[in-house]
Amino acid sequence: QVQLVESGGGLVQAGGSLRLSCSASGRTVDHYNIGWFRQAPGKERDVVAAINWSGAYYADSVKGRFTISRDNAKNTVYLQMNSLKPEDTAVYYCAAGSFGGPVRTRVYEYDYWGQGTQVTVSS
Repeated sequence: QVQLVESGGGLVQAGGSLRLSCSASGRTVDHYNIGWFRQAPGKERDVVAAINWSGAYYADSVKGRFTISRDNAKNTVYLQMNSLKPEDTAVYYCAAGSFGGPVRTRVYEYDYWGQGTQVTVSS
Protein backbone atom coordinates (compact mmCIF):
# COMPACT_ATOMS: atom_id res chain seq x y z
CA GLN A 1 0.00 0.00 0.00
CA VAL A 2 1.18 3.52 -0.75
CA GLN A 3 0.21 6.95 0.54
CA LEU A 4 0.41 9.96 -1.78
CA VAL A 5 0.64 13.66 -0.97
CA GLU A 6 0.52 16.35 -3.66
CA SER A 7 2.02 19.81 -3.34
CA GLY A 8 2.98 22.73 -5.53
CA GLY A 9 -0.37 24.01 -6.67
CA GLY A 10 -1.31 27.67 -6.60
CA LEU A 11 -2.38 30.70 -8.58
CA VAL A 12 -0.40 31.62 -11.70
CA GLN A 13 -0.96 33.87 -14.69
CA ALA A 14 -1.48 32.46 -18.13
CA GLY A 15 1.83 31.57 -19.71
CA GLY A 16 3.41 30.84 -16.36
CA SER A 17 4.75 27.60 -14.88
CA LEU A 18 4.20 25.41 -11.86
CA ARG A 19 5.77 22.17 -10.71
CA LEU A 20 3.57 19.74 -8.85
CA SER A 21 5.10 17.10 -6.59
CA CYS A 22 3.63 13.79 -5.54
CA SER A 23 5.47 12.38 -2.54
CA ALA A 24 4.93 8.71 -1.80
CA SER A 25 5.33 6.73 1.40
CA GLY A 26 4.77 3.11 2.21
CA ARG A 27 6.18 1.73 -1.02
CA THR A 28 8.47 3.08 -3.70
CA VAL A 29 6.96 4.74 -6.76
CA ASP A 30 8.80 2.43 -9.12
CA HIS A 31 6.46 -0.34 -7.98
CA TYR A 32 3.51 1.47 -9.54
CA ASN A 33 2.02 3.17 -12.52
CA ILE A 34 1.82 6.81 -11.40
CA GLY A 35 -0.62 9.19 -12.99
CA TRP A 36 -1.57 12.83 -12.72
CA PHE A 37 -5.27 13.56 -13.15
CA ARG A 38 -7.27 16.75 -12.98
CA GLN A 39 -10.85 17.64 -12.30
CA ALA A 40 -12.46 20.97 -13.01
CA PRO A 41 -15.83 21.94 -11.45
CA GLY A 42 -18.68 20.07 -13.10
CA LYS A 43 -16.35 17.92 -15.17
CA GLU A 44 -15.05 14.39 -14.98
CA ARG A 45 -11.65 13.50 -13.63
CA ASP A 46 -9.31 12.98 -16.57
CA VAL A 47 -5.73 11.84 -16.98
CA VAL A 48 -3.15 14.53 -17.68
CA ALA A 49 0.02 12.43 -17.72
CA ALA A 50 1.13 9.03 -16.51
CA ILE A 51 4.38 7.12 -16.22
CA ASN A 52 5.59 3.60 -15.59
CA TRP A 53 8.56 1.40 -16.45
CA SER A 54 7.64 1.36 -20.15
CA GLY A 55 7.32 5.08 -20.75
CA ALA A 56 5.06 8.08 -20.36
CA TYR A 57 1.68 9.20 -21.63
CA TYR A 58 0.35 12.71 -22.11
CA ALA A 59 -3.12 13.91 -22.88
CA ASP A 60 -3.28 15.77 -26.18
CA SER A 61 -4.24 18.98 -24.40
CA VAL A 62 -0.93 19.11 -22.50
CA LYS A 63 1.56 17.60 -24.95
CA GLY A 64 4.58 19.82 -25.37
CA ARG A 65 3.69 21.84 -22.25
CA PHE A 66 3.71 19.34 -19.37
CA THR A 67 6.39 16.85 -18.38
CA ILE A 68 6.03 13.98 -15.94
CA SER A 69 9.15 12.66 -14.24
CA ARG A 70 10.09 10.40 -11.38
CA ASP A 71 12.86 10.64 -8.78
CA ASN A 72 13.15 7.19 -7.25
CA ALA A 73 15.69 8.36 -4.67
CA LYS A 74 13.17 10.89 -3.33
CA ASN A 75 10.20 8.58 -3.96
CA THR A 76 8.52 11.48 -5.72
CA VAL A 77 6.83 12.03 -9.06
CA TYR A 78 6.71 15.51 -10.57
CA LEU A 79 4.52 17.26 -13.08
CA GLN A 80 6.25 20.25 -14.65
CA MET A 81 3.62 22.50 -16.19
CA ASN A 82 4.70 25.23 -18.58
CA SER A 83 2.78 27.67 -20.77
CA LEU A 84 -0.23 27.32 -18.53
CA LYS A 85 -3.64 28.26 -19.84
CA PRO A 86 -6.85 29.22 -18.01
CA GLU A 87 -8.36 25.91 -19.15
CA ASP A 88 -5.70 24.11 -17.09
CA THR A 89 -7.46 25.33 -13.95
CA ALA A 90 -8.51 22.31 -11.89
CA VAL A 91 -7.75 20.24 -8.84
CA TYR A 92 -4.81 18.01 -9.70
CA TYR A 93 -4.50 14.56 -8.20
CA CYS A 94 -1.73 12.02 -8.31
CA ALA A 95 -2.57 8.35 -8.21
CA ALA A 96 -0.86 4.98 -8.09
CA GLY A 97 -1.98 1.90 -9.95
CA SER A 98 -0.73 -1.65 -10.14
CA PHE A 99 2.56 -2.28 -11.80
CA GLY A 100 2.95 -3.87 -15.19
CA GLY A 101 1.52 -3.54 -18.65
CA PRO A 102 1.25 -0.37 -20.65
CA VAL A 103 0.95 3.04 -19.04
CA ARG A 104 -2.46 3.25 -17.41
CA THR A 105 -4.72 6.18 -18.26
CA ARG A 106 -8.15 5.41 -16.80
CA VAL A 107 -9.37 6.46 -13.36
CA TYR A 108 -10.55 2.94 -12.52
CA GLU A 109 -7.05 1.55 -13.14
CA TYR A 110 -5.69 3.45 -10.13
CA ASP A 111 -6.08 2.25 -6.57
CA TYR A 112 -4.45 4.96 -4.45
CA TRP A 113 -5.09 8.69 -4.61
CA GLY A 114 -3.73 11.82 -3.05
CA GLN A 115 -5.92 14.57 -1.62
CA GLY A 116 -5.43 16.90 -4.58
CA THR A 117 -3.90 20.33 -5.06
CA GLN A 118 -5.63 23.32 -6.64
CA VAL A 119 -4.14 24.92 -9.74
CA THR A 120 -5.68 28.20 -10.86
CA VAL A 121 -4.53 29.96 -14.03
CA SER A 122 -5.70 33.52 -14.48
CA SER A 123 -6.09 35.13 -17.88
